[in-house]
Amino acid sequence: MTTMTLGGALNAGLRRALEEDPKVVVMGEDVGTLGGVFRITDTLQKDFGPARVIDTPLAESGIVGTAFGLALRGYRPVCEIQFDGFVYPAFDQIVSQVAKIHYRTRGHVHMPITIRLPYGGGIGAVEHHSESPEAYFAHTAGLRVVTPAAPADAYTMLRQAIALDDPVLFLEPKRRYWDRGEVDVDAPPELPLDRARIARAGSDATVVVYGPMLATALAAAEIAAGEGTSLEVVDLRSLSPLDVGTVEDSVRRTGRLVIVHEAPVFLGLGAEIAARVSQHCFYQLEAPVTRVGGFDIPYPPARLEKYHLPDADRILAAVDEVLAS
Repeated sequence: MTTMTLGGALNAGLRRALEEDPKVVVMGEDVGTLGGVFRITDTLQKDFGPARVIDTPLAESGIVGTAFGLALRGYRPVCEIQFDGFVYPAFDQIVSQVAKIHYRTRGHVHMPITIRLPYGGGIGAVEHHSESPEAYFAHTAGLRVVTPAAPADAYTMLRQAIALDDPVLFLEPKRRYWDRGEVDVDAPPELPLDRARIARAGSDATVVVYGPMLATALAAAEIAAGEGTSLEVVDLRSLSPLDVGTVEDSVRRTGRLVIVHEAPVFLGLGAEIAARVSQHCFYQLEAPVTRVGGFDIPYPPARLEKYHLPDADRILAAVDEVLAS
C-alpha cells in the first residue's frame, strides 16, 4: 500500500496504462511539457515521449475529433479537457460522434476513448472553471460517465476506463486532487466500474453522493453520529449507468433518502435517482426523498462559492427534515 493524493493516483494510473498498452496515448492542452495545469500528467512526456503524450492546440473540438480518428485506427486515446467549462466546444464531437458510432455501425466499431474532465468548485477559480456538467453527458446514450472520490478509486477506475472499448467521460473532482489515501497499485479492482460503494454503513437514513461531495457527506455523517444519528453514505462512482440497485437496497434498510451533488438541483442526477427510488421503494419510504445541491444560477464568483456549494450543515438540515417526517 502506498499513500497518494488523488492527483498522484491518477498520474500513476496513466503511467501504468501507458506501460501496459502501446496503443494508449495521452493528449490535451499542456499535458506534455507542463504536465497539465494540475500536474496530473507530470513527467509522462519525459518518460514516454511526445508521440504518446501529446501537447495539442487550444481547441477542444479538435482534441476530441482527433481522438475519434485515432480510436478508429485502433488507438486508445486519453484526452484531457483542461477545465470543466471548456468541454462545451467539444460537446458536438462527444454527443454526435463519439457516443453514437458504436450504434451507428451496428456494433462493428468500438470507440475506446477516455475523456478526463476536472469538474466542480471549491478552488476559488474564475468563470468557466467550476462547472458541474455531468447531467448533460449522463443523458447521452452510448457514453459512460464515472467519477472517483478517493485516491484508490481514482487509480483503479481510470485504468478500468482506459481498458474499456466504450467511450468514458471521466470526471475528476478537482478540489479533491490533494486529498490523500492508501492505494494498492497491484491489487485487482474491488468493484466493476459501474458499481456503487457503501462508503459508510448506517441505519437511520441513506445519503447518496458522488465525486467531490463524498468527503463532505462523510464529515456530516461523523457529526450526525455524535448526535446519535446513523447515516449510510453511498458513493455512486458511476453516473451512467447508475447502480440503482445498491441505492435501493440501502433505502429499503433505512427508509429515508437524501441525495447530494454540487450541480444545481433542477434536473440534476438527484432527480433521476429520486424518481427511481420513489417508484421501486415506495412502500419502504418513511419520508419524501430530499435533494441538496447547488442553486439554480450560473456558478457564482469565487468569494460566494462557499454559500453555493452544499456543506455538512445543509446535508444535516436535510437529514433532520427526513427524520422529522
